[in-house]
Amino acid sequence: MRNRVVAAAGSAGFFVLAPGIVAGLIPWSLTGWDTEPIWLPLRVIGWVVFVAAVAVLISAFVRFVAEGSGTPAPVAPPERLVVGGFYRYVRNPMYLAVLSTIIGQALILGQWILIVYAVLVCAAFYAMVRWHEEPALRRSFGSQYEAYKAAVPGWLPRIRPWQPPKSA
Repeated sequence: MRNRVVAAAGSAGFFVLAPGIVAGLIPWSLTGWDTEPIWLPLRVIGWVVFVAAVAVLISAFVRFVAEGSGTPAPVAPPERLVVGGFYRYVRNPMYLAVLSTIIGQALILGQWILIVYAVLVCAAFYAMVRWHEEPALRRSFGSQYEAYKAAVPGWLPRIRPWQPPKSA
């Protein structure tokens, strides 16, 4: 129980720091939350994307505590490989959710600078996953991670959820 309380506190803190800065503070600093004229259906789509992305992001953070007994923060990684929930469809739902919140904000506000920012964030996320996270997961979880990586795409979600093999 204590591990989960510590993991929940760590995850909450990391949520404020990482997505809070990348998808909150920086977009605000770029736009001041000022809106520009934009076709109303695009603004509505932006809200749908934004709300769905926030729900996925919160779900992914909760999953790290509930399933992994850890946090998404590199300083306090999960004890177990997190492969449930949205992770059954795509290996990087958290990054995709953060990118989607930025894109949603771009549509809500009519601020195209946020699309440019999202492209830069996407490149940074890809580099982080490729050169830090994947090697770290390989070291920590070995063949379990390799099997997961072979079955679940990194960036374009599967249509049907992956079913992890049954433990013996």
